[in-house]
Amino acid sequence: MKKIFVLDTNIILHDSACIDQFEDNDVVIPIAVLEELDHFKKGNEMVNYHARQFARTLDKISDDILFDKGVSLGENRGLLKIDVTSSNDFDNRDIFTEDIPDHRILASAYKLSKLLKKERVILLSKDVNLRLKARSIGVESQDYFSDSVKNMDELYTGKTVLENISEDTIDSLYTVPFELEFSSTGIEETPKGWHHYILKNVQKSALAAYNPNSLKLVHVDKKTVASIIPRNAEQIFALNLLTNLDIPLVTISGKAGTGKTLLALAGALEKRKNYQQIFIARPIVPLSNKDIGFLPGDIKAKIDPYLQPLWDNLKVIQNQYTRSHSEFDKIDEMIKDEKIIVAPLTYIRGRSLQKIFFIVDEAQNLTPHEVKTIITRAGENTKIVFTGDIYQIDHPFLDSHSNGLTYLIDRFKGEKLFGHINLEKGERSELAELASNLL
Repeated sequence: MKKIFVLDTNIILHDSACIDQFEDNDVVIPIAVLEELDHFKKGNEMVNYHARQFARTLDKISDDILFDKGVSLGENRGLLKIDVTSSNDFDNRDIFTEDIPDHRILASAYKLSKLLKKERVILLSKDVNLRLKARSIGVESQDYFSDSVKNMDELYTGKTVLENISEDTIDSLYTVPFELEFSSTGIEETPKGWHHYILKNVQKSALAAYNPNSLKLVHVDKKTVASIIPRNAEQIFALNLLTNLDIPLVTISGKAGTGKTLLALAGALEKRKNYQQIFIARPIVPLSNKDIGFLPGDIKAKIDPYLQPLWDNLKVIQNQYTRSHSEFDKIDEMIKDEKIIVAPLTYIRGRSLQKIFFIVDEAQNLTPHEVKTIITRAGENTKIVFTGDIYQIDHPFLDSHSNGLTYLIDRFKGEKLFGHINLEKGERSELAELASNLL
């Protein structure tokens, strides 16, 4: 059965190229969506970019039949149509009395489902409440899954534990040249990209990383980085990725308290001589999905609460040194000279990323398109690090399957320029670890 997808505004604001994802099925844009997009045209946020980009796309293919029979999207593709249904045409006005864009979009989907009974009409929305409203009146509704990761149980973790490894194999990693042929591990499938291993037997163990450039397994040492001492194997692996100049893209995932941001900052400070600046940013996801303009105070007062955790982590590293130590003053000096910049992602996104160590914190609140935009701006000798907890999402239209961090991990696994590690053990305190697991 042919499908007709009716798009909610948030689908377009999530992905302005969404109309290319529906193969030979038809796409319907309610007129209420165009009205909503008009409110998003101005601004520097990613949603504003998507609104403008989609308007340009429609302008290129605009035709009178776009509002009638629809315009073909290409060979072996479906039609694109603008539906001008108003809330006055809605049979369910006694239920959804308020005249709002959501209800006008719902009216379009409802009318089509009644007129086109031989075709499958589906309302696509990232708004859970609108999907529920649609189902309540017999309209099929779905989320937009084109950039989602389906099987979270198989999401790449960046490490493998190998049991019953021979003593000779483990011993060889502790002797010059501290590496061995991967085939000696007995694993049949060789990794395609950087990957970490914990090798064990009854008496001994070793930490190692597969280097896709040398095609060998290399010993990974526990080392102090910018005064931070890793507390578990995953943190050792994370610092190995962060301080490796051959890996320009790193992702670190893990629940709260696993040390993601702190380790990223430590890696940046350890390698600061290789970069002109350290950028530290995080997306601002306002409370209740309201713009920060609703918050009291000037712009600094509005954004400071969002950035305070980044300053706190920087202070943790600084406080590892005594006040008389040169490194203590060096951090303050770098901040003063703008060698370290802490800012909302909005204010950094448009900057040129040349020879920058760029840390994007809370990356689970980014869309896949936003992640792509950041990475594609990377110039020569730039390293980009995304950190986040894929299960702790504040963005109203993202989840553990569809957020940019999950998508990035899934798509880049096995690439030689990419490294990932999932941190499992919380290191804040025994109480914090218990709360993370139980609550």
